[in-house]
Amino acid sequence: MKLVLLSGGSGKRLWPLSNDSRSKQFLKVLESPLGEPESMVQRVWRQLGEAGLAESSYLATGRGQVEMIQSQLGGDVKIIVEPERRDTFPAIALTAVYLYSVEGVRPDETVAILPVDPYVEGSFFGSVSQLEQALDDTGANLALIGVVPEHPSEKYGYIIPSGGAPEKEVRPVSGFLEKPDRLRAEELIGQGALWNCGVFAFRLGYLLNILQQKGLPLTYEELQKQYKLLSSISFDYEVVEKEDKIVVQPYDGFWKDLGTWNTLTEEMASNQLGKGVLTDDSSTSCLVNELDIPITVIGAQDLIIAASPDGILVTHKSESPRIKEVLKGTEQRPMYEERRWGHYKVIDYVKYQESNEVLTKRIFIQEGKNISYQYHLKRSEIWTFISGEASIILNEKLHKVKAGDVVRIPEGTKHSILALTDVEFIEVQTGSELVEEDNIRITLDWKDIELQQFIS
Repeated sequence: MKLVLLSGGSGKRLWPLSNDSRSKQFLKVLESPLGEPESMVQRVWRQLGEAGLAESSYLATGRGQVEMIQSQLGGDVKIIVEPERRDTFPAIALTAVYLYSVEGVRPDETVAILPVDPYVEGSFFGSVSQLEQALDDTGANLALIGVVPEHPSEKYGYIIPSGGAPEKEVRPVSGFLEKPDRLRAEELIGQGALWNCGVFAFRLGYLLNILQQKGLPLTYEELQKQYKLLSSISFDYEVVEKEDKIVVQPYDGFWKDLGTWNTLTEEMASNQLGKGVLTDDSSTSCLVNELDIPITVIGAQDLIIAASPDGILVTHKSESPRIKEVLKGTEQRPMYEERRWGHYKVIDYVKYQESNEVLTKRIFIQEGKNISYQYHLKRSEIWTFISGEASIILNEKLHKVKAGDVVRIPEGTKHSILALTDVEFIEVQTGSELVEEDNIRITLDWKDIELQQFIS
């Protein structure tokens, strides 16, 4: 059995901590069993390891999240990369073709699809493993997990099983209903309906046959080339709602969607993260501060105050789900990003009338990590080292740098840096256009750079 975690999302619902490059699953606001900060994806990956499932698990994601995943889970995690952001049907189609044509997975093997960020007990993954048996026992084409509801919620979709079987056993599915009002939700629960948690399984050959019928290639390289031609549509609409042979396996355990600030803060170990003060008469409020300046909250109950380089949010807990609607149509450059080598924070960005742009970053590179060997055509850079020691390459010349050193990198200069210790520096970019597309990569790994040719 292969497990695939779908990692996507634009991060609007947990703004300002989340953005297009750092979606909610990467926010380190939870606490691990060792008392260390932990993100949702780190929690799920740890639970998969404890269940003995990590070795057979993959992550499917867009290019923009690859380095974040590697930063948080390590370089050995198996990642299936989408060429561009689409919906869940294209993502799962690409995943199936990758497993078949690259990994050599047999068509009769079971594939389970999960969201990357369920907040669950470890027993949940035992239920995921049982989906293979559910397919065997029933002859169904799709097997879903449905969570036994704790209350009539208007936030979730519902799976409506057919009658005739005990509620705790696998049952056929008669239909679905998305986010009903409270009265209808109460009626559905009375009929044995379950929350749809977005987990389902199928035989790999089942989906490969669907792709063949649509005239799509079954090789990963070819489907990548045609990816932009695929309809941006969810797997639910394209496959699940058209399938008659579906069963659902009930899960009667803890499950929660931490998709909004009010639900996320309920599971945080502390109601304050970062610099600041919450007075005693603000005890039901929550402060999450990623800035270097303190925030003080006095006499304010049931608020969420979240601050990051991307912005500051102040909202009543009950109103926090409105953030996605309020931010609709607004776009801005991400001001904080994690990468496979460390992270950076944007300190300042200015665009002058004469079309010159200046971007200032504070960059941290972890000991032993390096940025790619690259050059830029539209900007120059100045690096001012704050702490640590590093090796840098400038146009095939190797140099050592330390705190206090300043390095100038003109347009077109090939360069890379390897952190000999943890290293921090201030980078000032100046140019006509400061975009990621101007990072022209030569090679990624330091070991691939022929250092003996560069030594001056």
